[in-house]
Formats: sequence, structure tokens, C-alpha cells
Amino acid sequence: MRVILMTGKGGVGKTSVAAATGLRCAELGYRTLVLSTDPAHSLADSFDIELGHDSRLVRPNLWGAELDALQELEGNWGAVKRYITQVLQARGLDGIQAEELAILPGMDEIFGLVRMKRHYDEGEYDVLIIDSAPTGTALRLLSLPEVGGWYMRRFYKPFQNISVALRPLVEPFFKPIAGFSLPDKEVMDAPYEFYEQIEALEKVLTDNTQTSVRLVTNPEKMVIKESLRAHAYLSLYNVATDLIIANRIIPQEVTDPFFQRWKENQEQYRQEIHANFLPLPVKEVPLYSEELCGLAALERLKETLYKDEDPTQIYYKETTIRIVQDNNQYCLELYLPNIPKSQVQLSKTGDELNITIGNHRRNLVLPQALAALQPAGAKMEDDYLKIRFAESTGV
Repeated sequence: MRVILMTGKGGVGKTSVAAATGLRCAELGYRTLVLSTDPAHSLADSFDIELGHDSRLVRPNLWGAELDALQELEGNWGAVKRYITQVLQARGLDGIQAEELAILPGMDEIFGLVRMKRHYDEGEYDVLIIDSAPTGTALRLLSLPEVGGWYMRRFYKPFQNISVALRPLVEPFFKPIAGFSLPDKEVMDAPYEFYEQIEALEKVLTDNTQTSVRLVTNPEKMVIKESLRAHAYLSLYNVATDLIIANRIIPQEVTDPFFQRWKENQEQYRQEIHANFLPLPVKEVPLYSEELCGLAALERLKETLYKDEDPTQIYYKETTIRIVQDNNQYCLELYLPNIPKSQVQLSKTGDELNITIGNHRRNLVLPQALAALQPAGAKMEDDYLKIRFAESTGV
């Protein structure tokens, strides 16, 4: 299965791009599902049809769905939901409030990953396009297997067995005091089962032969910085980005003086997008004169984006950014083919790494793990600029 994740800052047009990509994939004969995991769903508005939690046929070979966290919770973690609801009701919340609050913060992202894994295992579709939450924050959950694996295997499993064994002995004393029961085996099993699912999905999402992220951005300062930050985090977890889509560019034929300043600013930011994401390919999409709602409007976007291309292709195969940890030190590896180290100058301002190559300047927004450190040396090796980071020694 080919997996394509569309992400970007909220409001940049990633849902429209995801929908148009689905149209082109279906047109080429691929059985395609476009799945929205963004809590603020707009995929149904984009297709201009009603969509729900279950997949619905939009046109031949194309299905759409919008993740319902409550339904996903009931279908996969029903026992956990009922237990959390029981605990909240014991604390004085009424039934409706308790059920709503049973979806804890972050569960939308968790269930998006679980749903993705299920579709991958079932193999019903050839292409899965994910209209992700803004900036792909869900992918930070990919650190869970690495961070939590030792605890889950060495601590949680033994604790789980002890808890199940002691529950019949402790329950008669616990429930009258607390007002709710201790978790049973079904509830205790759920976190470990989730860990196993995410661990398996991590192998799929970090395989750049079948999974790619497409970053959708606009030619605006804040949006570009958010996109750069998203790219850095994706690279931190070895998830490959193969294409940048610069959306809503004012066309040259717009000559109204009101837009002149906008066009000048956009021209500057367009250059920054190409420079800062180099060598990733960039596709540009104009600002249309109407909303992109409905299949007819999406057809125009599809033609602009892909023409005769196959969207399932991998647009860029190299890993443009790698972040490696070795002996408590970090090394950022930046793909710069055919650039001698003598032409590279580095400086750091806040959470940005400034890279100057000749007359070209690139700003790389660093993930938090590196933002607190300082560059401590660099070398060019196999077309990668390898930059070591260390704690500042001060003066």
C-alpha cells in the first residue's frame, strides 16, 4: 500500500490538496481512500458530499472518510472508555460530560494512527491518503516505541499481571472508598496492545519506499516557519518528506494595485520556500478565484498539481535531513550534493540554524532537542553536511 500524508499549518489548503490527489489516484485506477484525521474536519466540505467515520464511495475507485474519535474509541477501546467514564462519574460529572471527557487530549492523533494501521493490515486499498492534523503533530507519537518500549516490556507487563492477580483481593475494599472499580484485564491490556500497534506502524511510516509526507505551505512568513519546523520533526523520526506544495500564489495576471504589495512579498517568500527546502521539489498552486469546493473545482486543482503525473510516485528519494544521536551527542546531517565544505558558513539564532552557501542563505528551524545546543563542528561526507551539537560551555 502507498501511504501519503498531507500536512501543514491549519488553513493552508492541505485538505483540498489531499482530495485532489485522491481524484488523480482514482483516475489512474488505484483503489484510493482519503482519510481525514484532523479533528476540525473539512474533507466532506471539499468533496461537497456527506462523509462519516466509515468509508464512503465518492466516485469510482475513490472513497472518503472522516475519523470520529468517539466511534474509534468505542470500537477499539470500548472497555477503556467505559472505565474512564466510570471514574469521571464517580468524581461527580454527569453521563454526557463524562463520555465526552473520556476522549483524553491526544487521543484523536492516537486513533488516527490506529485507523491507519488497520487499513494497512486489511490491504483493501492501493493508496491511503491521510489529511493529517496541522503540522503532523500526530507523528510525534512515533517516539513512543523508542521511549516507552523498555518500560512497557520490563515494567508494565509484570505490573499488569500483578494487578490482575490482586484485583479480586483489593476490589472489595477499594470500590466502597473510591466509588469506582479497579481496572480489569481488558482495560489493562489496551495500553500494551496500542504500543504494539504503534511499534508495527512505525516500520511502515519510516519506510520511504511506501510512505511519504507532502508538506503544504503558503508564501507567508509564519506559515513557512511552521512548515520548516514540521520538516525537522518529521526528519527527527525518520519520516520522509518527498514534496513541498506552495499554495495560494497570486497569479501574474492579477494587476489590481491593491495586490501589488502582496505579490512582492509572495515573490520573496516563494524564493525562500525553494531555497529553504532545497533539494526537495516544489509544486506551486495559484490562488483560485473561487472556493475549492466540489468535484469540479477539485478537478482544476488536480490538473494544476499533476497533469499527466502519477501522484503515487516518490518525488524525491534522498533523506534531506537526518538527526542522529550517538553517545549523548546529536549530529544533524543535511543533504547538500556537490557543495564543498569551504563554501558553507554556519550560525545559530534562537531555534534557527542559519546556513550560508556562497550568496545563498538557508534557515533551518531546529527541533527542541537541538535548539538548546550549539554547533560544535561540521564536516562534509558523502554529500551530507554533518553538524555536531553540544551544550554551550559558557564563559
